[in-house]
Amino acid sequence: MSDLIFDVTEATFQAEVLERSKSVPVLVDFWADWCGPCHALAPVLERAVERHGGEVVLARLDVDQNQRLAMAFQVQGIPAVKAFAGGRLVDEFVGAQPAAVVERFVEALLPSDADRAAAAAADLDPAQAAARWREVLEQDPDNLAARTGLADLALREGRPAEAIELLRPVETDPEVAVLLASARLAAEAADPTSRFATAAAQASDGQADPALATLLDAVREGPGEPRDKARGLMLDVFRLLGDDHPLTTTYRRALTRALF
Repeated sequence: MSDLIFDVTEATFQAEVLERSKSVPVLVDFWADWCGPCHALAPVLERAVERHGGEVVLARLDVDQNQRLAMAFQVQGIPAVKAFAGGRLVDEFVGAQPAAVVERFVEALLPSDADRAAAAAADLDPAQAAARWREVLEQDPDNLAARTGLADLALREGRPAEAIELLRPVETDPEVAVLLASARLAAEAADPTSRFATAAAQASDGQADPALATLLDAVREGPGEPRDKARGLMLDVFRLLGDDHPLTTTYRRALTRALF
């Protein structure tokens, strides 16, 4: 075993797979000692991972010793290989596969040349970074890193509407949820005609409680455009706070009661 190839259990899965996959793709090999095809696939997986020198890692999980995890991920046959990136399951296959198939599977998880260029741009000064990100988008219009980089720069420079437009093609990706919420709140705060400008500004400045109270009052007023707008802004505040924040828990319950 090594830093690239390691065993995981139910106790370590959260940290070693889900959290670690936010910085590097993690393959999880669901296997058992009695499984012949598992032993055939293992060295193929290990060689593929070692070939990429740390760009992907391999976690081995014994299904006999970790049955709840196997059930949670609906493992019905082994070997089963599941790939995690960004804290979530992104791809998988079942059964022993030839080396070429495994290699293609691994390569699909790795950053593209455009992804690497977009990531490298983050170390440049803002003007140079923006130019590089735009170059990346010319080649790969949906590149998440480039769009996120440009949107974050636009937001920091006081152009939230531009940030929203940049993120629109990728707005359903969980990785942009917080940035997009920040941009929408900033845009609302900057709108002098908005009834909710003050609440949005409070939320953007870390004063979530009074902001949510104001928005909730608007939701309670009843159906209509103001209610829909207030509800959407509350959801954006929840995204900034995170699902586990006490204010999110409290106001989400209150929002549900107000709506239903």
